[in-house]
Amino acid sequence: MSSTRLLDGAITEDGIRRLLDRFYGQVRRDPQLGPVFARAVGTNEADWAAHLVRLADFWSSVMLRSGRYHGDPFSAHLRLPDLEPAMFDRWLLLFNEACVELFTPDVAGAFRERAMRIAASLRMGLERLPMGALPRRRDAAPPPAAGVTGT
Repeated sequence: MSSTRLLDGAITEDGIRRLLDRFYGQVRRDPQLGPVFARAVGTNEADWAAHLVRLADFWSSVMLRSGRYHGDPFSAHLRLPDLEPAMFDRWLLLFNEACVELFTPDVAGAFRERAMRIAASLRMGLERLPMGALPRRRDAAPPPAAGVTGT
Protein backbone atom coordinates (compact mmCIF):
# COMPACT_ATOMS: atom_id res chain seq x y z
CA MET A 1 0.00 0.00 0.00
CA SER A 2 1.42 3.42 -0.95
CA SER A 3 2.26 5.99 1.69
CA THR A 4 -0.18 8.48 0.14
CA ARG A 5 -3.00 5.94 0.40
CA LEU A 6 -2.31 5.67 4.15
CA LEU A 7 -2.68 9.46 4.41
CA ASP A 8 -6.16 9.67 2.88
CA GLY A 9 -7.70 12.93 4.01
CA ALA A 10 -4.44 14.41 5.32
CA ILE A 11 -3.40 15.66 1.87
CA THR A 12 -5.85 18.19 0.47
CA GLU A 13 -6.20 20.51 -2.50
CA ASP A 14 -5.79 23.44 -0.11
CA GLY A 15 -2.59 21.93 1.29
CA ILE A 16 -1.23 21.46 -2.23
CA ARG A 17 -1.95 25.11 -3.07
CA ARG A 18 -0.29 26.32 0.13
CA LEU A 19 2.76 24.17 -0.60
CA LEU A 20 3.05 25.49 -4.15
CA ASP A 21 2.65 29.11 -3.05
CA ARG A 22 5.32 28.73 -0.37
CA PHE A 23 7.72 26.64 -2.45
CA TYR A 24 7.55 28.68 -5.66
CA GLY A 25 7.82 31.89 -3.66
CA GLN A 26 11.19 30.52 -2.49
CA VAL A 27 12.11 29.37 -6.00
CA ARG A 28 11.40 32.80 -7.47
CA ARG A 29 13.81 34.40 -4.98
CA ASP A 30 16.48 31.71 -5.30
CA PRO A 31 19.66 32.91 -7.07
CA GLN A 32 20.14 29.59 -8.89
CA LEU A 33 16.57 28.61 -9.78
CA GLY A 34 14.84 32.01 -9.91
CA PRO A 35 16.35 33.17 -13.21
CA VAL A 36 15.50 29.85 -14.92
CA PHE A 37 11.89 30.08 -13.82
CA ALA A 38 11.67 33.80 -14.63
CA ARG A 39 12.68 33.08 -18.23
CA ALA A 40 10.37 30.09 -18.50
CA VAL A 41 7.29 31.33 -16.63
CA GLY A 42 7.66 35.10 -16.44
CA THR A 43 8.04 37.61 -13.67
CA ASN A 44 4.54 39.02 -13.25
CA GLU A 45 1.83 37.65 -11.01
CA ALA A 46 -0.54 36.81 -13.88
CA ASP A 47 2.05 34.53 -15.50
CA TRP A 48 2.73 32.84 -12.20
CA ALA A 49 -0.95 32.47 -11.33
CA ALA A 50 -1.54 30.50 -14.53
CA HIS A 51 1.56 28.37 -13.92
CA LEU A 52 0.54 27.62 -10.34
CA VAL A 53 -2.89 26.43 -11.50
CA ARG A 54 -1.15 23.96 -13.85
CA LEU A 55 1.20 22.86 -11.08
CA ALA A 56 -1.74 22.38 -8.70
CA ASP A 57 -3.35 20.14 -11.32
CA PHE A 58 -0.10 18.17 -11.58
CA TRP A 59 0.36 17.70 -7.83
CA SER A 60 -3.34 16.92 -7.37
CA SER A 61 -2.96 14.16 -9.94
CA VAL A 62 0.22 12.89 -8.28
CA MET A 63 -0.89 13.00 -4.66
CA LEU A 64 -4.67 12.66 -4.85
CA ARG A 65 -5.00 10.79 -8.15
CA SER A 66 -7.47 13.44 -9.33
CA GLY A 67 -6.51 13.00 -12.99
CA ARG A 68 -6.63 16.76 -13.57
CA TYR A 69 -3.17 17.06 -15.12
CA HIS A 70 -2.85 16.22 -18.79
CA GLY A 71 0.62 17.18 -19.83
CA ASP A 72 4.16 16.03 -20.34
CA PRO A 73 6.47 17.28 -17.58
CA PHE A 74 9.58 15.90 -19.27
CA SER A 75 8.98 17.80 -22.52
CA ALA A 76 8.15 20.96 -20.57
CA HIS A 77 11.47 20.75 -18.72
CA LEU A 78 13.34 19.83 -21.88
CA ARG A 79 12.38 23.21 -23.37
CA LEU A 80 14.09 25.13 -20.57
CA PRO A 81 17.34 26.44 -22.07
CA ASP A 82 19.09 27.00 -18.74
CA LEU A 83 18.08 23.82 -16.94
CA GLU A 84 20.91 21.62 -15.76
CA PRO A 85 20.34 18.21 -14.17
CA ALA A 86 22.21 19.27 -11.00
CA MET A 87 19.57 21.96 -10.36
CA PHE A 88 17.17 19.27 -9.20
CA ASP A 89 19.18 19.01 -5.95
CA ARG A 90 18.46 22.66 -5.17
CA TRP A 91 14.82 22.21 -6.20
CA LEU A 92 14.49 19.26 -3.81
CA LEU A 93 16.14 21.14 -0.95
CA LEU A 94 13.70 24.05 -1.25
CA PHE A 95 10.77 21.68 -1.72
CA ASN A 96 11.75 19.81 1.45
CA GLU A 97 11.99 23.06 3.41
CA ALA A 98 8.49 24.08 2.32
CA CYS A 99 7.08 20.64 3.18
CA VAL A 100 8.61 20.68 6.67
CA GLU A 101 7.26 24.19 7.32
CA LEU A 102 3.70 23.31 6.33
CA PHE A 103 2.97 19.68 7.10
CA THR A 104 3.17 16.96 9.69
CA PRO A 105 6.18 14.66 9.22
CA ASP A 106 4.05 11.96 7.55
CA VAL A 107 2.51 14.33 5.01
CA ALA A 108 5.82 16.08 4.36
CA GLY A 109 7.43 12.68 3.84
CA ALA A 110 4.79 11.63 1.32
CA PHE A 111 5.33 14.81 -0.70
CA ARG A 112 9.12 14.47 -0.50
CA GLU A 113 9.00 10.83 -1.60
CA ARG A 114 7.03 11.72 -4.73
CA ALA A 115 9.16 14.79 -5.43
CA MET A 116 12.35 12.74 -5.22
CA ARG A 117 10.97 10.18 -7.68
CA ILE A 118 9.86 12.89 -10.09
CA ALA A 119 13.19 14.74 -9.86
CA ALA A 120 15.15 11.50 -10.35
CA SER A 121 13.09 10.63 -13.40
CA LEU A 122 13.48 14.07 -14.97
CA ARG A 123 17.18 14.20 -14.16
CA MET A 124 17.79 10.74 -15.59
CA GLY A 125 15.94 11.64 -18.76
CA LEU A 126 17.93 14.85 -19.19
CA GLU A 127 21.25 13.11 -18.50
CA ARG A 128 20.51 10.41 -21.07
CA LEU A 129 19.95 12.86 -23.89
CA PRO A 130 22.67 12.88 -26.54
CA MET A 131 25.29 15.63 -26.18
CA GLY A 132 23.91 18.85 -27.59
CA ALA A 133 20.26 17.77 -27.36
CA LEU A 134 19.46 20.16 -24.51
CA PRO A 135 18.67 23.69 -25.62
CA ARG A 136 21.62 26.03 -25.12
CA ARG A 137 21.48 29.03 -22.83
CA ARG A 138 20.26 32.06 -24.75
CA ASP A 139 23.33 34.05 -23.73
CA ALA A 140 25.83 31.27 -24.47
CA ALA A 141 28.23 31.66 -27.34
CA PRO A 142 27.34 29.60 -30.41
CA PRO A 143 29.31 26.39 -30.89
CA PRO A 144 32.32 26.64 -33.21
CA ALA A 145 31.75 25.72 -36.84
CA ALA A 146 32.74 22.20 -37.86
CA GLY A 147 36.48 21.88 -38.16
CA VAL A 148 37.16 25.23 -36.43
CA THR A 149 39.10 25.12 -33.16
CA GLY A 150 39.69 27.87 -30.66
CA THR A 151 43.13 28.98 -29.55
